[in-house]
Amino acid sequence: MIAVGRIGRLFGTDGGVMITLYGSFPDDFRKEEPLFVEIDKLAVPLFCSEWERRGQSGAVARFDDIDTERRAEEFLVGREIFIEEEDSECADDEFYMEDLVGFSVVVGELRGELTDYIDSEANPLFEIRIDGREHLVPAQEEFITHIDFEGEVIKFVLPDGLLEL
Repeated sequence: MIAVGRIGRLFGTDGGVMITLYGSFPDDFRKEEPLFVEIDKLAVPLFCSEWERRGQSGAVARFDDIDTERRAEEFLVGREIFIEEEDSECADDEFYMEDLVGFSVVVGELRGELTDYIDSEANPLFEIRIDGREHLVPAQEEFITHIDFEGEVIKFVLPDGLLEL
């Protein structure tokens, strides 16, 4: 969540509020998208019934379900508003498990290759080839000690007996 403004004061008698917008507020905001306020450490979505920009750093808004001065004062005034961060296609620290197929594998003294990724909600698996034999290994973070994306090497620490050679 990104803070994009602060609700400053009431505007009118039907729950409207004045908002001071931060520089992080998106220029392409549409009132169909929810804004959020934090109430009791929970992100509560607010849907705009009315939205009007006032200059570069201001707006007047009315929100569904906030239809009185009292409710607006109690739930909104003085609070920061947030929007959800847009998902970038792939952040620097994000990758798909399928991207690891073809990487060299190191398990202790053993060397091999990650030949496949089997996607399953119940138990995703890596298929690893070591010494010409295929092994299925749970695709779990706790078994991966290091991934070198440049060198295309993935290091595992596996429980005893998982690789029966």
